[in-house]
Amino acid sequence: MASFKDAREAPAKQLWDEIDGIHAGMLGVENSGLLMQPMAPQTDRKTNTIWFFTKTDAELVKAIKPGSRAHFCVVGKDHDYHACIAGQIEVRKDAAKIDEFWNSVVAAWYEDGKNDPNLTMLALHIDDAEVWASTDSTLKFGWEIAKANLNEHKTPDVGVNVHLRFA
Repeated sequence: MASFKDAREAPAKQLWDEIDGIHAGMLGVENSGLLMQPMAPQTDRKTNTIWFFTKTDAELVKAIKPGSRAHFCVVGKDHDYHACIAGQIEVRKDAAKIDEFWNSVVAAWYEDGKNDPNLTMLALHIDDAEVWASTDSTLKFGWEIAKANLNEHKTPDVGVNVHLRFA
């Protein structure tokens, strides 16, 4: 269950932990005309950057221009945490990041491994995020809905919403 306490007191740490706990989220480039697509995130907390392995001939890569912005949407593995992350995105074949994040799953996509000429990376530099931590308890959800329906001035307390800014 997503911790309401963490969402209130340490929302940035909780965000990174949730991203690290998923296999993929949905990435989309603003104003590209493309729909969002699933991508596997690799996090660099120190620089507030999410890295993605991709191929140089991907439509997503072709859509990225200097100054492009993107959104990455996350649904936590227990479906009680949601986030929409925004920032500037760039195509960057960074050998150090390729080495750092390389694994057997990534290797399966590239015939020539780390030296594959079609291998590149995307770097999403986060500057903004909106997160929602909610209850996964059917009982708590039902109780809160019942209380709200009995009192017209009460809304259900089923989650926490936080806006984050990254420098």
